[in-house]
Amino acid sequence: MNIAVLGAKIIGSTLARKWTQARHNVMFGVRSVDNPETQALARALNATVETVANAITFGEVIVFAIPGQAMGETIQAHAAALNGKIVIDAANRMGGGAMNSAADFAAHAPAAQVYRAFNSLGWENFENPVFGNLQADLFYCGPAGAGQDKVEALIRAVGLRPMCVGDLRQVGLVDAIGSLWFALAFGQGIGRHLAFKVLTRQA
Repeated sequence: MNIAVLGAKIIGSTLARKWTQARHNVMFGVRSVDNPETQALARALNATVETVANAITFGEVIVFAIPGQAMGETIQAHAAALNGKIVIDAANRMGGGAMNSAADFAAHAPAAQVYRAFNSLGWENFENPVFGNLQADLFYCGPAGAGQDKVEALIRAVGLRPMCVGDLRQVGLVDAIGSLWFALAFGQGIGRHLAFKVLTRQA
């Protein structure tokens, strides 16, 4: 699968590492292509670095792992290219209001297949998603169909179990899980290596 990861910081780089290890093709989309740290990261992961525009063209799946405050501007600047793409919104807008960018995608790239995922756990849980003998779950939402199959494949490649809570109308629920993670990890001092697991009893 060709994956464009917009942003090459800790979330983007951790996800990219797992995906290149799973033999997916990853291209980072960044503002400064010549940044030495980003170039070194790409070489280490057997990935490539390009402009945001070129990365979006390359990717069949576009992962937004940029700062939340940059989401609106980036979506508007690349709206036409995003239409028809599978998009994963992994960025959190902190400081009040909606944490997600679903409204921006709906307004500017309405034909994009938008999923909300990888926003409700810290990067440590992407790097090491197993707790004892339990595999952590990743809650996400988005439309059913072929796009969902690809998103779930990427979640599994990270080592997490995908747990769909519904279509994009459930984006607030996914964000609430993220808020719960922050409240426990920081507010209650449990620490960042904290994840969730759905347990069911077979009839």
